[in-house]
Amino acid sequence: MDTLRKVLDRDFDAVLAVIPDALKAEGFGVLTEIDVKATMKKKLDVDFRRYRILGACNPSFAKKALDHDLEIGRFMPCSIAVYEDDQRRTVVSAVDPMESMIRAGETPEMRELAAQVKEKLARAVGRIE
Repeated sequence: MDTLRKVLDRDFDAVLAVIPDALKAEGFGVLTEIDVKATMKKKLDVDFRRYRILGACNPSFAKKALDHDLEIGRFMPCSIAVYEDDQRRTVVSAVDPMESMIRAGETPEMRELAAQVKEKLARAVGRIE
């Protein structure tokens, strides 16, 4: 199983409610929340499954990354998708910072920072029950 993805046999709203605490335990906070279902209805008048995109940020890691490369901001905050799959299970899937942050500048410092962020995000996703 991918360490940044979890499928739960729990109600969407119940899972969504515990995510902020799971992130907080690893030093992250939720900066943004996009309700994709509501946006699709409003902008396109189409029905869509329950789907949220959370923008999570760990300020100390963000500062280190921005001190290294100001262009890294285009990969911030870390996106976490929360949605109902076709079996009505709730899926939590976080961006892999190793894939996105390293694109900004492949240096040993950025590789180490991305690895640390990935480890913390994986632990946060693992906490979600």
